[in-house]
Amino acid sequence: METKDISHMNLDFSKMKNPEIAGSTFGNSIPEMGNEKLASLKQAVAEIHESIQEREDLSKKNFQEGEKIKTEINNFLIENETLGVGDIDPRELLKEKNELRKKKMDISEMQLNEKVGCWRDIAQLKKEMREYERELNDKQERATFLNSLMEQ
Repeated sequence: METKDISHMNLDFSKMKNPEIAGSTFGNSIPEMGNEKLASLKQAVAEIHESIQEREDLSKKNFQEGEKIKTEINNFLIENETLGVGDIDPRELLKEKNELRKKKMDISEMQLNEKVGCWRDIAQLKKEMREYERELNDKQERATFLNSLMEQ
């Protein structure tokens, strides 16, 4: 490859045209890309809100089901309080009643674990939502700033 010295050449750049950036392709594509990202972030925040509500609803439903089962066990124990005189061995009856009481305690423990699990899940979702909201706010501020620059 041969290099030539062009310093001795008299080039007149004043006759050349300045390249123009087409406003329709470059100028509009940045806001469109920004709007797509903003819409995506807004959608993510909305989905997290929905997930939080669904998790709270699921927790309430689980708790109510546990309460319903515990009430049924209580009612069964009360109804059968006098049972056992005669046909059934009293020790066997006492054993079954204790098993039912243990089941009530297990259900109470499950309810407590559900409350803690729900709290953890919602805390994690809220943390994720704050991150998305922070990013969304940053993007919105940048978009506003870019729009104000483009208007000038």
